[in-house]
Amino acid sequence: MRLTCMFSFILLFGAAGLVVFIHLQDPEEIVHQQTPGIKYNMGFQQPKKDCVSSNNQDTRLRKTTAEGAATAKQSDSLQNVPPQLQSTDRRQSSIMFAMKDQQKGEEINSIRLHKRRRRFIIKKSPILISMNSSILNLPTLKSEDRNNSKWKSLYQIQRERKRVMRETCSKYKSNNRRIITPYHVSRIFVEDKYRVLYCEVPKAGCSNWKRVLMVLNGLASSTKDIQHNTVHYGNYLKRLDGFDHKGIYHRLNTYTKMLFIREPFEKLVSAFRDKFEHPNNYYHPVFGKAIISRYRVNATKEALRTGSGVKFKEFIQYLLDVHRPVGMDIHWDHVNRLCSPCLIDYDFVGKFESMEEDANFFLHLIGAPQNLTFPTFKDRHSNEERTTTKITQQYFAQLSPSQRQRSYDFYYMDYLMFNYSKPFEDLY
Repeated sequence: MRLTCMFSFILLFGAAGLVVFIHLQDPEEIVHQQTPGIKYNMGFQQPKKDCVSSNNQDTRLRKTTAEGAATAKQSDSLQNVPPQLQSTDRRQSSIMFAMKDQQKGEEINSIRLHKRRRRFIIKKSPILISMNSSILNLPTLKSEDRNNSKWKSLYQIQRERKRVMRETCSKYKSNNRRIITPYHVSRIFVEDKYRVLYCEVPKAGCSNWKRVLMVLNGLASSTKDIQHNTVHYGNYLKRLDGFDHKGIYHRLNTYTKMLFIREPFEKLVSAFRDKFEHPNNYYHPVFGKAIISRYRVNATKEALRTGSGVKFKEFIQYLLDVHRPVGMDIHWDHVNRLCSPCLIDYDFVGKFESMEEDANFFLHLIGAPQNLTFPTFKDRHSNEERTTTKITQQYFAQLSPSQRQRSYDFYYMDYLMFNYSKPFEDLY
């Protein structure tokens, strides 16, 4: 009898303990434990920069119907988003789908976080434009020009330049999707009357090319009438990134696209002479002071104050420094970055070394007025000799072999893409 009572007491005590345990257990935890195959908080652990947005509107929760419509619209547009962002959105969408059985408050928080992430992606991502091969290839010679040996020779030169450029791009670049953003066309100027797109490459005749575009557009009767400041600061020419998506796409596919390039070392020395060996209210205080402060030992207070007197060797130290004290500038940036020739099918590639011949051939191809020829005058520092191969070698002779090699490596793609030979025999 005593054993029976004791056994019953133990059973009652165990049952009471089980009841108390169940009562104290969080029902939400039980639901979590019963949901198979879900690891919570996976996929939402984004880097801090992806989670923080400066826009206060990102923290507001729209109505449920508005959110559903926005989500559908955004999912339809995923095909225009880069693969990395597509995978992120798909992963987040699948996680949200799996979490539908959670309590309503937790689901709303998840939707809010998902929406905030989506808005952040749309706001921060570049606007994308799908780009196919240009309808134009190279403007065809007129029937009367096909028997002209000069035009035929120049035409074959163009075909060869384009061939080298395309082969280099196919070998070293991967642009299967051919996506072009407004950033890629920000250096391209538009002339609508003759349907020309010109990518500006500084120190490769860009001032005179802008004069030609202004004359073609009817803004001036002669290139000689246009002053330097009018060319660069008058804002008379339109840039391609100023148009909407349709306008950009239409012009890229139907206008004649051209760029003019120059031997990279020669272009670099020309930029250095122009910006640092003459008074300049921008490059001396912005670039000069930073370069002297970083690379000159025992710099004088005057040099540190004005930024004047930068030496070519110091300039090269700045150029090759991965931690530059001041950023890059278009005057010494790569043509590959300025004009994106592996993304944009340029119809005409001219060279500064044969500027007059190439430029007038291009004007002939687009049907420009016969009295319009490319200007040859030098409007800045006109009394100074142009930067030549000989002058370029004098400047690079100031550098060590290692610095020359690194400089060549820096512009290697430009040398390769535009078929320029090595400027020094000891380069590899």
